[in-house]
Formats: sequence, C-alpha cells, structure tokens
Amino acid sequence: MLKSRFAVVVASFAVVASGLVGPSSLMRPAAACPFCSAAQTTLSEDIKSNDVAVICKLVERPPEQPADAPAEASQCTFEVVKAIKGGEHLPAAPEGKPATIKILYFGEQPIGTKFLAFGIDPSNLAWGTPTTMSERAIEYVSKLPSLPETGADRLAFFQRYFEDTDSLLAADSYDEFAKAPYSDLKALNERMEHDKLLAWIKDPAVSTSRRRLYLCMLSVCGKPSDIEFLEGMIKNEDRQIRTALDAMIGSYLTLKGPEGMPLIESLFLKNADAEYTDTYSAIMALRFIGQETDAISRDRLKEGMRHMLDRPSLADLIIPDLTRWQDWTVMDRLVKLFKEAKEDSSWVKLPVVNYLRACPLPEAKVHLEELAKLDPEVVKRAMNYYPTAPGTEPTPPEGVAKPETPAAPTTPAPSNP
Repeated sequence: MLKSRFAVVVASFAVVASGLVGPSSLMRPAAACPFCSAAQTTLSEDIKSNDVAVICKLVERPPEQPADAPAEASQCTFEVVKAIKGGEHLPAAPEGKPATIKILYFGEQPIGTKFLAFGIDPSNLAWGTPTTMSERAIEYVSKLPSLPETGADRLAFFQRYFEDTDSLLAADSYDEFAKAPYSDLKALNERMEHDKLLAWIKDPAVSTSRRRLYLCMLSVCGKPSDIEFLEGMIKNEDRQIRTALDAMIGSYLTLKGPEGMPLIESLFLKNADAEYTDTYSAIMALRFIGQETDAISRDRLKEGMRHMLDRPSLADLIIPDLTRWQDWTVMDRLVKLFKEAKEDSSWVKLPVVNYLRACPLPEAKVHLEELAKLDPEVVKRAMNYYPTAPGTEPTPPEGVAKPETPAAPTTPAPSNP
C-alpha cells in the first residue's frame, strides 16, 4: 500500500512540476482522449521513422538450415508489391519485373502472403520483421501518407476503423486518437457517430482503454438523454459497468455542467468510504474538466477538490491541482495538514511545501520557514526534486541549504480502473 501510494504522490507532483516555474504555467496539451494512452507507435509514425516502407509478398523460403548457419542463410525472398515510402532506395529490378528483397523471417505464413516491411539505412538496407497484412490493411496503410498531419479531417479517417474486424487497424486507429490533440477531437464533433459510440460504451466486450476513448468522444457529441444514462452507470456498484470511471465522470460533468458536481462530490470526494481507485478517477475527471473544457468554472472545481482536504491520507492527490489553479485560500488548512501528518498521511508534506513555494503571498514564506524547522528533510527534498526555473527559484528557508538541481523522479502514474 505504501509503495503504491508513493507512486501516486510522485506522479501527482510531476503533474504540477511545471507549475512551480510560475503561477501561469500550464500543463502540456492533453491528448484527444486525456484518459487514454497509446499502446504502441502508430503505423504513420513507423512510416515516418523509417527510410523505406513497402508492401511485399513472400515468394521463396530458403531450404532448412543447420543450427550453426549464418543468419543470412535463413533470409526469405519477398517481392515488392508497392512502395509506400523510399522506393528509390530499393534494389534495381530486371526490366518488367518487381524488385525483390531479402528479409530474415521465421513465420509460417504461406507463400504469396503479403506483408508490410520497414527498412533503414538506404546505403545498406536493413529490414525489420515484416507484419502480415490483409487486403483491407494494405488499402489502409496506402492512404496514410496522404492524410493531413493533424486536425479533424485526419481523425475522421481513423474513426472509421474503430472496432474493426482487422485487429491491426482497430488498434492503430485507437492509438491515433490517443496521441492527437484534444482540440482536434472537439473539432470532429459533428462527424462523430453518436449511436455507435453509445453502443460500444454499453458493450462489455469492448476493452477498457477503448471505452475510455468512446466516453471521451461522447462528452463532445453527447445528447441530453445521455446524461441520465451516464448518471446510472456512475451510480451502479457493478465494477464491470463502472469500468473507465474517470472518463465516465469526465463525460458526465462535461454534459451536465456544474449541476453534476453534487453527485460526484457525495459519491467519491466527500465519501470517506469510497474506494481509493474511484476517488482517484473522480479527481482525474475534475482535472480534465478544469484543464480542457469550460463546462464548469475553476472556482466550482476547486470547491469540489477542497473536500479532499478532509481526507488527510488522500489530500496529496489534489494539492498540486490547487497549486496550479492558484487557490491560495487553503494555505492555513494545508499548513495544519503538514503539522498533523501521521504515518498514513505523511506524503501530504511534500506537496504542501511545493504549494507554499509557488504561493506569491508573503505569509507563504513565513509558513515555509516554520515547516522547515519542523521537518527540514522534507523541505530539502522538495527543493531537490522540483527546482524552479533558473532565476525564479525561491530562497531556501533558514537552515535549509540551497540544493543541487537533479532530474525529477520519473515514476509512472498508476493505471486507472
């Protein structure tokens, strides 16, 4: 429990680290689905990062080789069907015949199977392991270089492949959305297929990651009737139904507005019996609303976040948000949390120190010097992990030496249910 909570503390600090540079600092732009994370590089990224990309056909396997044979002896012969990129780097072919390439391949696909293959170093092409491609996938990949680099028109192409029967295309379309700017998702609004999104959200067979994406898209194209549906899911105690709760709450609040806050506060923020993962999901949703939408005012969101200060063991999760949103009204409450911290809430100390460092009010410096005398190690650690930009770092409190400037921790954020 302590290790997992420490990971969350570090991740929460990382969110606000840039905010310590100055009170107007903002987080980096959110991806199209702020609750999603891409599983791998997209096919478009693979095409860009390699010198050559071709659709090729397996035409010949070498005879079985002894165990000590060189790798080259196990290379299969492929016939180039189409060059997606870098065709000028392919070996010369006899007139009227396609170019052939040699690739180390141990798969069992039959002769005639088509693949996507990437090569690097035009002067001496080295090929990666080829990927089997259906005719539908070949058509898909062939269109990628001609798509706009960014924008709703690009996403409009990929949304046609959600839940595609070809798993490669379904996965790649999801990853494209997970990496696109959130502004592009909002611009896609009228072209979203609302009814399909709703059906996939209701389908228990749809993966949690994709359900998050569809919920996030519903927040953009949703109808008033969807609010009641989302509210029912949020209230449901069946964990299967409440999968992707963070995106569910985010979608609900975006559509419902400030009138939806009391439900989220009573279920997850005020409720000391709420499961940790549910509370964390609610915080993530409020963070998204505050950073990426104007559905609910910052003042109302801060009011909701402040309920977590009554739960000391989890208060550290929202102090970075209150810092970034410049809520200096809670200074005295945070100082009290620091002084009264026990073993199950000791992690609240570091974000309190960072809050005081970022606060421009003169009282903050006084409190910081007081806390440095109570626990100088915590203040020093805060200075080490989260130094401000050169020339803007605060003067260390009395008795605390000015630290070096090491890299900030890179503990990943926890996955959400």
